[in-house]
Amino acid sequence: MSTSVKKFLCCKGFGKTVARWLDTSVPDEAPQIDPHKPEWSRLAPFIAMHLACLGVIWVGWSWVAVGVAAGLYLVRMFAVTAFYHRYFSHRTFRASRFMQFLFAVLGNTAVQRGPLWWAAHHRHHHRHSDTEEDVHSPHTHGVLWSHMGWFTSREAFATNARAVPDLAKFPELRFLDRFDILVPVLLALALFGLGWLLEVAAPQLGTSAWQMLVWGFFISTIVLYHATYTINSLSHMVGSRRFSTGDSSRNNFWLALLTLGEGWHNNHHFNPGSVRQGFFWWEIDVTYYVLWVMGKFGLISDLRPVPARVYEHAKRSAGGPSPGGTRETA
Repeated sequence: MSTSVKKFLCCKGFGKTVARWLDTSVPDEAPQIDPHKPEWSRLAPFIAMHLACLGVIWVGWSWVAVGVAAGLYLVRMFAVTAFYHRYFSHRTFRASRFMQFLFAVLGNTAVQRGPLWWAAHHRHHHRHSDTEEDVHSPHTHGVLWSHMGWFTSREAFATNARAVPDLAKFPELRFLDRFDILVPVLLALALFGLGWLLEVAAPQLGTSAWQMLVWGFFISTIVLYHATYTINSLSHMVGSRRFSTGDSSRNNFWLALLTLGEGWHNNHHFNPGSVRQGFFWWEIDVTYYVLWVMGKFGLISDLRPVPARVYEHAKRSAGGPSPGGTRETA
């Protein structure tokens, strides 16, 4: 094969890779490789996001930029935990089509792919938790893989629309899922523009376009990434077990604080159909509190409570469950 032909094929392959970054519906025709190994075309953007955080060395910091980063962390964490997880994945409450789309967009700003992709993988996780078919179990594929390796594989890239037929019927959700890079790019541009505006209109704040981009988008997103990923990895390794669920899910107070309530993972795996994951008053679940308020204002409805049988089971299991057993289903 001539050098010119090899170069053409190389460029063509790279072009298709870029095309799939922009439009996830572009088919992947490359030969299949080990599904449990990262692929550079998935790994490169992830590494680039981390490296971009080093820009803080040059842009410095300001209270405004740090505040925007913290605020975006909280808003996007709520969108992921409340809607990507509790709504799209488990349907634990009802929302209008407008609210559904609004929070799908907010969830998309977290740069964790589209709502269909996220929900399809999570439903698969619950069906096969901590088995060989679980794509991100720390016990079958290793801690690093469960934390952040699995989604860089070719196998995990596509959306299994058959797993989420209830969501796939909405064209706006399919659009967000297909072009899942669009909203994050718009957020990055908006933050850059905000920083520029503040630099010109309020220089006393000490921020700038580049500083706002680095803190508001890159640093905030990377912290959000790894906080979210702890539920895949650490929540199946560190913490206590109230319920016998047939997997290794655990409750962890600190992870619950970090993720606005997702750390009550053993509770969730026992009864995934409840909107509340902190089953008892002392189990802080910020996401549930906000959803409860939204329900009171009529923004959402039909919040599914923790069934009485779950509390009865908890009383019977007060002595401490064993790792085996059965789990509740949604």
